[in-house]
Amino acid sequence: MTAEKMEFKTEVKELLDLMIHSLYSHKEIFLRELISNASDAIDKARFESLTNRDILENTGEWKIKIIVDKAAGTLTVRDNGIGMTRDEVIAELGTIAHSGTKDFLQALQDKAMKDRPELIGQFGVGFYSSFMISDRVTVITRKATEKTNKAVKWESVADGSFIIAEAEKDRAGTDVVLHLKAEDKKYLDEWEIRSIVTKYSDYIEHPVVMDVEREKEDPQDKSKKIKTAEEEQMNSGKAIWLRDQSEISAEEYNDFYKHISHDFGDPAKVIHFRAEGTSEFTALLYIPAKAPYGILYRDYKVGPTLYVKRVQIMDHCEQLIPAWLRFVKGVVDSSDLPLNVSREILQSNRHVEVINKNITKKALDTLADMKKNAADSYANFHKEFGRILKEGIHFDFSRKEQIADLLLFPSTRTEPGTFTTFEDYVKGMPPAQTEISYITGRPDENVLQSPYLEAFREKGYEVLIMTDDVDDLIMLDLQEYKGKKIKSVVKGDISLDRPGEADREKSKERFGKLLALIKEQLKDDVKDARLSGRLKDSACCLVSDEGGLDPQMEKILRSMGQDVPSQKRVLEINADHPVFSAMNDLIDKGGNDLLLKEYIGLLYNQALLLEGSKVKEPAAFAKAMAKILSEHAKQQTAKT
Repeated sequence: MTAEKMEFKTEVKELLDLMIHSLYSHKEIFLRELISNASDAIDKARFESLTNRDILENTGEWKIKIIVDKAAGTLTVRDNGIGMTRDEVIAELGTIAHSGTKDFLQALQDKAMKDRPELIGQFGVGFYSSFMISDRVTVITRKATEKTNKAVKWESVADGSFIIAEAEKDRAGTDVVLHLKAEDKKYLDEWEIRSIVTKYSDYIEHPVVMDVEREKEDPQDKSKKIKTAEEEQMNSGKAIWLRDQSEISAEEYNDFYKHISHDFGDPAKVIHFRAEGTSEFTALLYIPAKAPYGILYRDYKVGPTLYVKRVQIMDHCEQLIPAWLRFVKGVVDSSDLPLNVSREILQSNRHVEVINKNITKKALDTLADMKKNAADSYANFHKEFGRILKEGIHFDFSRKEQIADLLLFPSTRTEPGTFTTFEDYVKGMPPAQTEISYITGRPDENVLQSPYLEAFREKGYEVLIMTDDVDDLIMLDLQEYKGKKIKSVVKGDISLDRPGEADREKSKERFGKLLALIKEQLKDDVKDARLSGRLKDSACCLVSDEGGLDPQMEKILRSMGQDVPSQKRVLEINADHPVFSAMNDLIDKGGNDLLLKEYIGLLYNQALLLEGSKVKEPAAFAKAMAKILSEHAKQQTAKT
């Protein structure tokens, strides 16, 4: 096969440009990423060898070797792992097949994100960090199942293209050869390499080795020293999760977290436990302090790394943890599972179910303890992961109230930056209040100014403020807490037994004709018109049915491409507002029908704006508003 020149996909070109011209901090992560990739390749080969013994031929000890050639100015990271075929090389190194790639590239361009080098590792594009310190990168790889010395050579100078050609390699695995830039030759020094390996890759299970030159006594002439090159292991390779907790320092726990998460910060909490009995396993898990990039994307990799008797079986075992705890990182080492366990077997394995239940309980207990004893730390956790935790209410019915106990909310009574809980809310409910009330909205909205809260303020009832996009659906799933029904202030009919409520029937009779006129004019837009029990100062508002979706949730679902049937809402009017008294008087006097229709149209559009929707006919709305302002100005002029 002759050498073939191929173009990178657009997103790879953009990424390389950012790597080369924009990202200068933490350049040393290139070595962390290449060692991590090499370790993954060895894990895959070792796992494949359980069922394909041919892979072990000529493999030798699993290891990652760093090779320095100061004369050529190259640094090579070599592994004897699974290797790649030609098609795999093109797919893996020529494109980025992740959800949220555009968002990721935008994040890298954002000044506030440039000091977060963990993004590169978390998004799985660590290989390209090689170009931060290299003019040219060469990859020579041979698939472990290849019976001959036939290999594939990939090479690029980050000019928007790469070269694919045939090569030869005496052993399976991959060599990544970095041709270092003149200003980055420091990465050829032993102490620099050793410090990076110790800092980022000490807990890599496989030996990370390097030929190191040392002075030794000449056996022929003991008065002389000779220089010899010996292979030295630079990482400890300790299975930290199998050590006793009393022997592990906080720094060691944090270092291992950084190794498995590609994060640069310390975790919020460490969970280390050993289970014995019906299923024996050890788990070392972490609750991060910051949300990893892409955690809300569908292809985000869920689950801890699964080991069986210290042999890594898979990177992300989603069967070991519920998706609503996907922020939990770590490793699980089982003594009961077979070494050749597959994902299909895991789905029905009793031991896996036991592990899942244990991890879920430990995680929830740890969060409950944080909430009780480390309020500030928990508030930070909830800010990062509260939205994901709420998903558990939808997916795990048996634990929905336990999860609800962990949620924090601002409310109409909390100070800015502080929160309340369902438990505290229920404790503070006056005897006459029978329901837990909440309102949803976007974080950028001033929800506290919503007209839907007017009657609740007057009555002195607390309302929870919910600004996550999933809140409305989650509350429909939760329905009640400690026997108290949970109800949205923007749905259903509200009756709070306010002053003057006894006159509501009289008001219905008084405004009967006006309500009928509104229903007739807006029959294509609303399902009903009625007097409101929730408004005090505002003229009108739109409300959904009791079990329906609020307008914000409808918009979110439509933006996700879901087919959401259009739902007509109810227009509620405030019988105490002077505009309706004036409109009622017009009807009683057989007044101007055109003017009444204009008023009704304006009020409906005003209600749309108050719920956060667009007006039905912006041009007509603007024209009508201008007309009213003009009439008002004339009246004021006449008075003066």
